[in-house]
Amino acid sequence: MARSATLFTPELILPAVGDSFRKLNPKELVRNPVMFVTACVAALLTILLVVEHDGLGVGFKLQLVVWLWLTVLFGTFAEALAEGRGKAQAASLRATKAELTAKRMKGSSIEPVPASALRKGDVVLVETGDLIPADGEVVEGVASVNEAAITGESAPVIREAGGDRSAVTAGTRVISDQIRVCVTVDPGQGFLDRMIALVEGAERQKTPNEIALTILLVGLTIIFLIAVGTIPGFTAYAGGAVPVAILAALLITLIPTTIAALLSAIGIAGMDRLVRFNVLAKSGRAVEAAGDVDTLLLDKTGTITIGDRAATEFRPVTGVTQAELAEAALLASLADETPEGRSVVLLARESFGVKTQALPDGAEIIPFTAQTRISGVKFGETLIEKGAVDSILKAHAGMGDSTAATDLRRATEEIARAGMTPLAVAKDGRLLGSIALKDIVKAGIKERFGELRKMGIRTVMITGDNPLTAAAIAAEAGVDDFLAQATPEDKLDLIRREQAGGKLVAMCGDGTNDAPALAQADVGVAMNTGTQAAREAGNMVDLDSDPTKLIEVVGLGKQLLMTRGALTTFSVANDVAKYFAIIPAMFVAIYPGLKVLNVMGLATPQSAILSAIIFNALIIPLLVPLALRGVKYRPIGAGPLLRRNLAIYGLGGLIAPFVGIKLIDLLVGGLHLA
Repeated sequence: MARSATLFTPELILPAVGDSFRKLNPKELVRNPVMFVTACVAALLTILLVVEHDGLGVGFKLQLVVWLWLTVLFGTFAEALAEGRGKAQAASLRATKAELTAKRMKGSSIEPVPASALRKGDVVLVETGDLIPADGEVVEGVASVNEAAITGESAPVIREAGGDRSAVTAGTRVISDQIRVCVTVDPGQGFLDRMIALVEGAERQKTPNEIALTILLVGLTIIFLIAVGTIPGFTAYAGGAVPVAILAALLITLIPTTIAALLSAIGIAGMDRLVRFNVLAKSGRAVEAAGDVDTLLLDKTGTITIGDRAATEFRPVTGVTQAELAEAALLASLADETPEGRSVVLLARESFGVKTQALPDGAEIIPFTAQTRISGVKFGETLIEKGAVDSILKAHAGMGDSTAATDLRRATEEIARAGMTPLAVAKDGRLLGSIALKDIVKAGIKERFGELRKMGIRTVMITGDNPLTAAAIAAEAGVDDFLAQATPEDKLDLIRREQAGGKLVAMCGDGTNDAPALAQADVGVAMNTGTQAAREAGNMVDLDSDPTKLIEVVGLGKQLLMTRGALTTFSVANDVAKYFAIIPAMFVAIYPGLKVLNVMGLATPQSAILSAIIFNALIIPLLVPLALRGVKYRPIGAGPLLRRNLAIYGLGGLIAPFVGIKLIDLLVGGLHLA
């Protein structure tokens, strides 16, 4: 995926400036009530500039009008700039989508059609060099696919019919072989289409936290509107009067314009950071929930392990040599094209020097079936079988009571206890020994789970393996707990129990059997290499298919929450400081006793209000980079984090207005602007 541009480049700023003016449309502004009130006040003062003569200079009122409109524009600019970063990504995705054509299968013939003409259920042929025209499932063939257009990674991946690696995405390119793909979505509803809409912000809905904060801001605005509305009565009682322009400007300095202007930009930027990290969040709610996750469930195969087991050891029974076992295992595996079968052949050749290159002429292949759980080969009078231990013993009556069977059971129990899967090998009804197949745990995953533990997140591995194997793999991977022999129902029950205990649960998975759990979890992260069902069920899709990336997803979720909390703290402290800085200077003429509270020594009431309005406007663009980049996340507890925020953003919010307004007041006085 094309990476979004850095902040404050001409490619982003110029369109954002234009969009900030378009967002002045009342239908757009009303979604942000505080900025809508600010725009209404600016419009009122614009009218009063012409029709009212209240003793205030025209130049002074004109300055108020300009700075009030700038306050609104700075708020719309912050949102437009955040959206602009997503639009830059969407443009590159659209360019990819525009190139798509399809070879639709019509019986035995091929019909070239635009990708937009494809419908759910159509089957298309995709050959070497072709772009996959639509989201779908591979129904025939196996091919290497370059997914750089989606993930940004140049290394190709294998996509094949059946299993958990059959899903393909529109816009990715086949670089070897050919596949037939059954389209699973209608036009405009594909992964690429949703991705474009999401990174543009077109489908971004307000999260519960945003809605709650918006309600708080609206409540504060109403309170200050009522408070400012009562001022004329108090001043009239004291024998004075305050012009409408001053009251209107005072209202804007009191209401929480700073956080209101940045609130939407913070949310958009949070999702944008996730997209640039190659994780597609289907909602802002999922991003926020990631920041509060307590428990992480991970499917073992393809998530914790690489997904393909490899033969690591031959264990012969008494009276059989390792070389004899290795040769028989190789012959039974030569026709086995699974990764496990190929690994048996490789181990036999590299470790034991077995030279056999091909099966004898006329050899009969015995295919593996779910019913027999045995595969092998027969040539002449020789029969070599390989399969599950219980299945091999069951296939040969009386074998289970032999000394060889006792040796085999002892060896397979040791193999299982070590976290590996045993296969038995027999030749002409005689047990030869076992093969140990090891699930390869992904490199570095134990250290990453250690990082999650520091964040207070409990990790649970879910697998269909027996408890002995599951326990060994769990120990190697470094997870906190495991659920063995798990069915889809077991996964759902575990998630529901955790949620019933008040915990937020995240689930990583890639298979169709993971789909119910992904849908139930508060944060369901589907691997992009997984099935279509898994990707549809999750509320996030990891385009790199790296389960350990959830550490960064959690960090980004926490960063979003911290950024919103930090800027809200700054904004509230900022407003409190403005009250004490401005109000004494404004009303000292009517209430002389307030002079003692004018600790900043602001020159005049007009200078005080103009300085406050200018500071109120300028603080918004100064905070835009922080809103878009986010507050740096550090894995510390809630208590230390609260103290840190109060010390930095709370204290900073209190000090900044006193310093900023005083400096502006000196400048306003020096230039005789008020």
